[in-house]
Amino acid sequence: MKIFVVTGFPNMFRGPLDESIIKRAREKGLVEIEVIDLRDFTTDKHKQIDDYPYGGGPGMILKPEPFFRAVEAIKAKSAAPEDLKIILTTPQGRRYTQQVARELSACREMVVLCGHYKGVDERVREYLANDEISIGDYILTGGELAALVIIDSVVRLLPGAISDLDSAKTDSFEQGLLDCPYYTRPENLNGMRVPEVLLSGHHAEIARWRREQALKRTQQRRKDLLETKPSVGGNKPCTK
Repeated sequence: MKIFVVTGFPNMFRGPLDESIIKRAREKGLVEIEVIDLRDFTTDKHKQIDDYPYGGGPGMILKPEPFFRAVEAIKAKSAAPEDLKIILTTPQGRRYTQQVARELSACREMVVLCGHYKGVDERVREYLANDEISIGDYILTGGELAALVIIDSVVRLLPGAISDLDSAKTDSFEQGLLDCPYYTRPENLNGMRVPEVLLSGHHAEIARWRREQALKRTQQRRKDLLETKPSVGGNKPCTK
């Protein structure tokens, strides 16, 4: 898989891409991640990527030309430019879920355009991006952190990225539920004991207990997961 990130703040990606599962996946050759500086596609001496909004008002808007030039450069080296998934991170996009992460993990190539400041020129959304994603109902300084969330959640789904695939399959949201509680040593921590069923060695009873606990926790904390089905599909689906 190849992931391109277009951002005016490339230094925000230093560190997270060189740790843990993402680092191992890159070392194994499972994913290649290229962070592209939006300022490299400006034409003025100040490398300005933002400007005041037409019509007035507060805040600054990211200019469209650098985004279009950056994507054209990406398409020039893409194996299948017509199939590129081009995502704009925006609070106005579809809500990011585990199902969307699975959908994106089928992409051969993916571009993430990071918004920043007050917003991005509307022509980027209308004519360049073919998907828009929001990671939640809150505002960040920019889309860089959202891009990292997307990258992390997608990369861990790539075959070979996680050594214990069975563990990943039981994570919260994978089965439409929150995960059950877990315990490890010591068995007794100042009178706080591990549930007896987990010490019984009875695998069927343990599995039943974990399922019951997952249902109970979901009912208590995220009842909406039991009542609704996650949305599927973006503006342009990926092909394997």
